[in-house]
Amino acid sequence: MFMSVLQNQRWVDLLEEEDLAFLKRFVLLSGSLKDLAGAYGVSYPTLRLRLDRLIEKVKLLDDHRLEDRYELLLRSQFADGKFDGATFKQLLTAYQTQKKGSE
Repeated sequence: MFMSVLQNQRWVDLLEEEDLAFLKRFVLLSGSLKDLAGAYGVSYPTLRLRLDRLIEKVKLLDDHRLEDRYELLLRSQFADGKFDGATFKQLLTAYQTQKKGSE
């Protein structure tokens, strides 16, 4: 059931409210990273990092090959910078191993 639900959702439907607010503000500021950095009160490099992470997250959410909701959550959290690469790999490997064992 989760797989079919995931397949029928658009990437934008899977974004968190914070990401949608960021995108809305970006559009309303005509895509100006300088103005967006000012609106958030952060430096340009900080804003650029946030945008790069969001771009990776959108790519991930738009990848229709990912059908597993937990794996999508792990990858999305990693794209958001919630944990480092080593932690991501460890969690993903453990999950995939457990998943194979239960099939």
